[in-house]
Amino acid sequence: MSDSWPRRRLLAILRGASEPLDAQELARITGQHVTTVRFHLDVLTKESLVRQFQQPPRGRGRPRIGYSAVQRSVGYQELAQVLADQLGPDPRRRSEAAITAGRTWGAKLDAGDHAVESLEDAKDVAMTLLSELGFAPERDQAAETDEQVLIRMTACPLRELARTHSEVVCGVHLGLIKEVLDRNGARGEVNVRLHPFVDPELCVARLELSGQRRAQDNREVASVPAGADQAAGGEPALAPPLAGRVAPQLRNADPNVAKQSAQQW
Repeated sequence: MSDSWPRRRLLAILRGASEPLDAQELARITGQHVTTVRFHLDVLTKESLVRQFQQPPRGRGRPRIGYSAVQRSVGYQELAQVLADQLGPDPRRRSEAAITAGRTWGAKLDAGDHAVESLEDAKDVAMTLLSELGFAPERDQAAETDEQVLIRMTACPLRELARTHSEVVCGVHLGLIKEVLDRNGARGEVNVRLHPFVDPELCVARLELSGQRRAQDNREVASVPAGADQAAGGEPALAPPLAGRVAPQLRNADPNVAKQSAQQW
C-alpha cells in the first residue's frame, strides 16, 4: 500500500469521513472508475487498513458495502512531542530544522506524477497531499485570485502539539508541501506559506505565484529581492495569522518565545 498513491488517497478520505463510504461514493470523490476503487478497497481490506460494513440499500436492491478506516493506536502524538523537544530552545532554529525535516520527508514520499504547470496544478497537488495526510483540506474559492490560492486545513493529526510547538509541527508540514510541489515542477514558480490557527481549529495554506512568474505572466519587468520573505536557511518563514489575528499558541506564552516567533514571521 505504501507505494500506491490512489490507495493512500482513498485511505485518507476514509479517515476523514464521519461515516462509512461505499465504492460508488469514493469513485465520485476521487474521479476513479468504480471497478478501480473496489480493487484498491479490497487491497486495503486485506491489509487490515479498512473495514467493511453492510449498509441499507438505496431503494430496492441488495445492501451496500461501506468502508471505514481502521484507526491507528500508536502514540504518534507522544512521539512527535519527544522529537519536538529535542530540537532545542530557539524557535527560529527549531523552525529551520523542522522545514528541513519536512523536505526530507517529502523527498522520500511517493508524490505521484502530477506536473505543476500552473497555480491550479499546484493547488490540486497540495489538496491531494493534505487530504492523504488527514488535514481535510477545503478550497477557499472566495479568497482566490489569479496570483494566489488559499487552502483551509480543517483538521490536523497533530493539532494539540501544534498549539504549543507550531514552529516544529507547521514547519515540517511547510517543508513537506514545498518539497512535493518542487518535485512536480513548481520550484521557483510557486511560493508556499502557512498561517497557523487563524481560528482555534483552522489553519490555512497560501499558494502564491512567485514574483518572477507574475512578472512573466504580465510581460512586465520585475525586481524580486533575493532574500525576500525568507527565513535564514533560504526557506519561507511561517506566515503570521491572517487578518491580523494573534495565533492562539502565542497567547499567554512566554514573551521571549512570542517575540522570537514574531520576528521570524
